[in-house]
Amino acid sequence: MRRPFKAPPTVKEGPRSNREIRVPRVQLIDDEGNNRGVVPTDEALRIAQDAGLDLVEVSPNAEPPVCKITDLGKLKYQSQKKAAEARKKQKTVEIKEIKMRPNIDTHDYEVKLKAARRFFEAGDKVKVTLRFRGREMAHMELGMKLLNRVREEVEEIAKVEAEPKLEGRQMMMVLAPR
Repeated sequence: MRRPFKAPPTVKEGPRSNREIRVPRVQLIDDEGNNRGVVPTDEALRIAQDAGLDLVEVSPNAEPPVCKITDLGKLKYQSQKKAAEARKKQKTVEIKEIKMRPNIDTHDYEVKLKAARRFFEAGDKVKVTLRFRGREMAHMELGMKLLNRVREEVEEIAKVEAEPKLEGRQMMMVLAPR
């Protein structure tokens, strides 16, 4: 099958193996892990074929390149498993948002704070948003007081990542877990 017009050449993933290794001499490590020293590439290929395994380039930038006699399928499988394990251990940090009003009641405030603590324990960042409506805009100090109260109450488990700032009718502050 022909490649489409102006398509980039196909790129092979993984290490070079067997006939793809085109250097005259290689540093050979056999299937038991013993160093055989520098040998001609065709001899290394013959040894690998006699063992029923593949000649795989482990360190292509060395002088001469280091090649190992191993099962290529098994090597690829192990590297895939390792990559999957690394992906599984990664944690994406999300930004959770908590919305409040400047004249929030004590119980409502406690419920919101409890939710914020739960987010910090999960390792997420929390964005506290205060929404001002109507004449509440005249009392910005109430909003600042509320955000400072939130900051003080979660101080032992979180640090301020973005100081409180006013954007239009909203005041925001971002907290990150310690």
